[in-house]
Amino acid sequence: MAGVTLHLYTVDAFTDVPFKGNPAAVCPLPSEVNLDDDTLQKIAMEMNLSETAFIKLQDKSDSFKESNTFGLRWFTTKQEFKLCGHATLASAAVLFGKLDNKQDRIVFKTLSGDLIVKREEEWIHMDFPVGAAVKEDQSQHELLVASLGDVSGVSDIVYCDSLRYLLVRLHDGWSREEFETWTPDISAMKRSTDRVVLVIVTTRGPPGDGYQSDDGAPYDFVSRCFVPWDDVPEDPVTGSAQTVLAHYWAQQLRKNDFFTRQCSARGGEIRVKLSGDRVELQGKAAFVMDGVMKL
Repeated sequence: MAGVTLHLYTVDAFTDVPFKGNPAAVCPLPSEVNLDDDTLQKIAMEMNLSETAFIKLQDKSDSFKESNTFGLRWFTTKQEFKLCGHATLASAAVLFGKLDNKQDRIVFKTLSGDLIVKREEEWIHMDFPVGAAVKEDQSQHELLVASLGDVSGVSDIVYCDSLRYLLVRLHDGWSREEFETWTPDISAMKRSTDRVVLVIVTTRGPPGDGYQSDDGAPYDFVSRCFVPWDDVPEDPVTGSAQTVLAHYWAQQLRKNDFFTRQCSARGGEIRVKLSGDRVELQGKAAFVMDGVMKL
């Protein structure tokens, strides 16, 4: 391992403006570089972002410029993750924008199966498996609901077993400002359960209360995501959560195409389309920093 030089990129995903959206680190790994999981984890800890993605060439004959299939893994500062949307978008953006990949369609081999990514002008389209979730009784999650604090009430709770994501729908009627400034008790949330790795809180708001983009396009729903079990109090924009949200809101709204916003402090907008057991996410990316790491 000594003498290995790695290139690293910091990319803000689900935005085209630096310092918005969700930042991810991306590290392309040449085929001759074989790092063990402990080293990958240490690199993610060093980068100290919610996710660090490692793009791996599959064969010695492959190249970042010409190939259309790559391995992809995601690490938080504490563990490997099964699926990460914003770091996938960031990885595709690095391949297309920094490594001059010539393909319009890329396949990432991941722990969640094959993820297909396409580019269309400044938009990146990602094809993910749906995050199917089933309804659960609120009494099963009393401590977690209590950690949300003084909310207007919970109208639904569903659980996605494949991702271990819990979705909590709050009653409608929040203004966007109220939803963005509301803060749960993160410490209490972390203590409430060991069954969940991420909590999605979602709601709808009436038009006129700020639930539209700067150009006036209305949001179908909004969300916020919390990951205290991974020492991430709030994740800015969570692509994988949209696979659960799409499954849930398709049943509620009787539609399959959505324009949505994750209402964190950084914020981000996502176009989402449910097609059977797949979900297409569309987003943009902004490059923030390039660098090298010598091992």
